Amino acid sequence: MYSLILALGTATTTSDGAATGGSMVTTLITFGVIILIFYFLIIRPQRKRDKEAKAMLAAIKKGDKIVTIGGIRGTVAVVKESTVIVKVDDNTRIEFSKNAISSVLNKKEAAPAEKPAKKEKAEEKIEKVEKPAVDAPKAEEKSEETAPAEEEKAEN
Repeated sequence: MYSLILALGTATTTSDGAATGGSMVTTLITFGVIILIFYFLIIRPQRKRDKEAKAMLAAIKKGDKIVTIGGIRGTVAVVKESTVIVKVDDNTRIEFSKNAISSVLNKKEAAPAEKPAKKEKAEEKIEKVEKPAVDAPKAEEKSEETAPAEEEKAEN
């Protein structure tokens, strides 16, 4: 062990006895860059997936269609604190841990799906009302400009 420390100590000094601190700084910068790459490519996306999975499990309600990790598909019949009872067939119910749920296929649909359609229709009506009001003066101007031209054609 002592010989290793001596070898490292002599490697950082030059023949003049001056220390070479530049190689140490370069090494630290390289390790810092590697740590940043691992953070942004591995750690951060994994935390994001974990957060989304927790939110999905917390939002499970009765009537949601789910898929378990094992590939079993069913409809949630009862939601408990840490488990879920899934209705697989007419008379078959299976109790799973919430952590065994892989994904929610489609949530129980409610009336809010219709509200955006009404909002879009209202916006279309507003646009239709505004467009003729803007186009009306232009139509009057064109009719005034074309009226003398039409009279000249009628005279010829």
